[in-house]
Amino acid sequence: MKNQYNLAWNEILINSLGFAPVRLKWFILSPLLLLCKPCLAQDLEPRSYANIPIGLNFLAAGIVHSEGELSPAPTAPITDANLTIDAAIIGYAHTFALAGSSSKIDLSTTRVCYEGSATINSERLYADRCGYGDPTIRLTWNFFGAPALEPKEFSSWQQGVVVGASMQIALPIGSYDSGKLLNTGTNRWVFRPGIGMSHKLGRWYYDLIASVRLYGDNDEYFNDTRLQQEPQYTLQGHLIYNISRGHWVSLNANLFFGGETKKDNIASSDDQRNSRFGITYSIPVSAQHSVKLYANTGVITEVGNDFDTFGALWQYRF
Repeated sequence: MKNQYNLAWNEILINSLGFAPVRLKWFILSPLLLLCKPCLAQDLEPRSYANIPIGLNFLAAGIVHSEGELSPAPTAPITDANLTIDAAIIGYAHTFALAGSSSKIDLSTTRVCYEGSATINSERLYADRCGYGDPTIRLTWNFFGAPALEPKEFSSWQQGVVVGASMQIALPIGSYDSGKLLNTGTNRWVFRPGIGMSHKLGRWYYDLIASVRLYGDNDEYFNDTRLQQEPQYTLQGHLIYNISRGHWVSLNANLFFGGETKKDNIASSDDQRNSRFGITYSIPVSAQHSVKLYANTGVITEVGNDFDTFGALWQYRF
């Protein structure tokens, strides 16, 4: 299978050089982009399943910067691969009651710029691109231990164990050009069901979250190739200390694995077994405004990204 993959790789390289030499750099960096998508997708999300009052609306805007090395699959003839990603994020959320428990729906979208380089056959190649990422919509339902409460009622409520479920969908409407391999959109549906719990002990909280990403096929990949991807599984854990209302700090860790890709049914041997560690700090600016700062880095990387990520998010409640 590896020999078959390398033959297919070399054939597409020759074809790329034969009729459009400039596209070679997109082909070289494309597997890297597929590997680095989790640098935005593999977010560490403390308090995702914590109970909050119903009837609230939130607007959020932020920036994210990621940079680091990439570890391609063993079959990929790529070395010394690096990538820098800058993204602007905007989102909206609304809380409401569902079957007597608190729920939330949120929507977000991104504007992303990539800049990367890699070495193949002693030649250094570069690529950069900006575009809009695939927007996401997510429904979260805390079905246990999280009664639907108005803000006045919520102020006197004491949290114990909260358990919830969620479904996030990425819509394939981001920037995508089938003639190029470096794209900010993915041209495929992604479904992400998840389950999680949150438990409060005095000023301390802890979260445990499990989710899986289910990928649709991209039938308009480069050179009329069909891209498929196996499910990718994620486990997250968060330890949170509540300083005061809206003022908290969290230590975060995750483990994600799976997600091997296939191109025209040829396996790429790029399934991931990686983990990240990070910290999040949230501080209230006023009764309606807050700012969240976060940073995380890869601690185990077999295939995929070994990135340092920094971000800031402003949130307005109304």
